[in-house]
Amino acid sequence: MRQTILPSTAPRLFVSAVADASAESDTGKYVDNIIKPYTVTTYVRLNVDRKYINFTAGIAVTSLGHAKKQVARIIADQAQQLVHCSNLYYSIPAGELASKLVARTREAAGMADAQRTEIIAFTNGFHGRTMGALLVTANDKDQAPFAPLMPGVHTAYASDICSVEKMMSRDKTCAVIIEPIQGKGGFLVQLKALCVQNDALLIYNEIQGGFERTGAMWAHCALPKEEHPDIVTMIKALGNGLPFNATMISEKMKAALAVSDHGITYGGNPLRVAVGSYVLDQVSNAAFLVRASASSYFFVRSLELIAQANPVKGRGLLLGLQLRQVVDAGAVVDTCHAHRLIVITAGGNVIRLVPALNIPEEAILLGGLNILAQAVRQM
Repeated sequence: MRQTILPSTAPRLFVSAVADASAESDTGKYVDNIIKPYTVTTYVRLNVDRKYINFTAGIAVTSLGHAKKQVARIIADQAQQLVHCSNLYYSIPAGELASKLVARTREAAGMADAQRTEIIAFTNGFHGRTMGALLVTANDKDQAPFAPLMPGVHTAYASDICSVEKMMSRDKTCAVIIEPIQGKGGFLVQLKALCVQNDALLIYNEIQGGFERTGAMWAHCALPKEEHPDIVTMIKALGNGLPFNATMISEKMKAALAVSDHGITYGGNPLRVAVGSYVLDQVSNAAFLVRASASSYFFVRSLELIAQANPVKGRGLLLGLQLRQVVDAGAVVDTCHAHRLIVITAGGNVIRLVPALNIPEEAILLGGLNILAQAVRQM
């Protein structure tokens, strides 16, 4: 049997599922992280022969599920043709995918100013752990190992336009970055107006909320066209498990970029582009979207019953179950894992639910939500 040693930060799943793999050391608790697909979408099976319902989709990545035959075929076919050519050369598939992404997105205008270097980000936002992304991720735990960081980033409160106004400067602010799922009410409309007033770029991080995860192509799609951002960042679901990111900019914004300004060695990678094109086609399919919408509706109604007086956060199939303050979210996760349901936390006492968008009804109706309800009731 193949085995892999996991770091001490491994998900709780593997502690509860394979604790009996080795009793000789703490490391033994994290042995056996080889997961092989059980069905095409919702289940995974560990080497210890336990089947789990998956409510995480690799943290909102595998929106089409595991072991998708079409994805495997696309990867195999492309691997026999062109795997890599760098972004120095034009790739027809990459151009086609870029065109499809633009066609599925309503964009607005923007501008850049090299003399302005300050950025406004928001509390509880997460943009990544590379140096640039860390600058706008206002989390001491994530930032501390890399301190001191570059200056020039200010942190405002999401949905509090007054806190943004206090930090915004027409002479210094070049951009504002936010995950649009954070914005409540008319906040994003106010934010766009403030950016226009100060000639600052508005950047939306749609890494987790994009590709129909929130019930629309992007979490910001419900906004009027004139309120759309200047830059959109995306990754996660675009590759359905293959690391694949893209950045979309407005028509006017592109005038600020010259050739090689945004160069990347693996840009336009043919293998990833082939998968990304298929993923985009799938999540744009009307029948697929109807099914995802129905799953979301049932999820939300069920979670409201489980949560009782506590709020259910999010939209579409990017959901959070707010637990009572006295309830340990980690303990709920452990109990779910013990009953073969994979869930994760979203900070504090919130259970994050981000299943595959095509999760079958039987997994929701007969399995996962019942397990979750029982786990919460036991606390």
